[in-house]
Amino acid sequence: MAADAGRSSNTAVLNGARAVVTAGAAGIGRAIADAFAVAGARIAVCDVDEAALTAFREARPDAIAVEADVSQEASLGAFLDRIEADWGGADIVVANAGIGGPAGAVETIAFDDWKACLAVNLDGAFLTCRWAARVLKAQQSGLLLLTASTAGLFGYPKRSPYAAAKWGVVGLMKTLAMELGPHGVRVNALCPGAVDGPRMDRVVAREAQAHDVDEAAIRRRYVDGVSMKTWVTAEEVADAALFLASPAGAKISGQALAIDGNTQTLAP
Repeated sequence: MAADAGRSSNTAVLNGARAVVTAGAAGIGRAIADAFAVAGARIAVCDVDEAALTAFREARPDAIAVEADVSQEASLGAFLDRIEADWGGADIVVANAGIGGPAGAVETIAFDDWKACLAVNLDGAFLTCRWAARVLKAQQSGLLLLTASTAGLFGYPKRSPYAAAKWGVVGLMKTLAMELGPHGVRVNALCPGAVDGPRMDRVVAREAQAHDVDEAAIRRRYVDGVSMKTWVTAEEVADAALFLASPAGAKISGQALAIDGNTQTLAP
């Protein structure tokens, strides 16, 4: 399987661990789910993209794959209830779901667009973490991993809803690391830089319109603000997630880990 190519050295690192990934049927979530599966984990994902879920089910027929919207408490709750009923809990929970949100100067942002961006990126993380905290505390072990962004570490002109949401995710992570640490639960955040793929293609198009420049100029800006002058791949983000989930990451908690080639600024 192409998704598993080059990952044989990670086989059995997770050794039957129960791993839950929101928005896990495509993009970063799919890469994380694939990496965990190759490492020996049992996988459950939810997503709102039915086509992506169909492809995921075909590739990983043994996994649980459910359509669910993380911004809707009942929808996400039904997915998480199934995990608890089928598995009795989880060992790794990845609150990965996110959307790019609107682009533009803050005075041009519609309140509904602001709320929609925070609903998926921050409310969805909260709802996932609320469930995970209860389950992992009861077990006195586990990893809770949130997908933030370098936008959660820097100011991000003309992307205020997204930056606010991702700073919120980092703050949530820092707080939960303190709350859950005494119960043997680790909490960390992944902060990817610009991840090449269809999602960033859409983000670049919106930013180009907001800045009134062509898309090539926006792509250059992402590279110009990075020390290594590079974008990253979903698989590179997944490798970091796997490290944190493995025994090698056993004492890492409360960290916002940037996978970005060292972002210096989001406004070069």
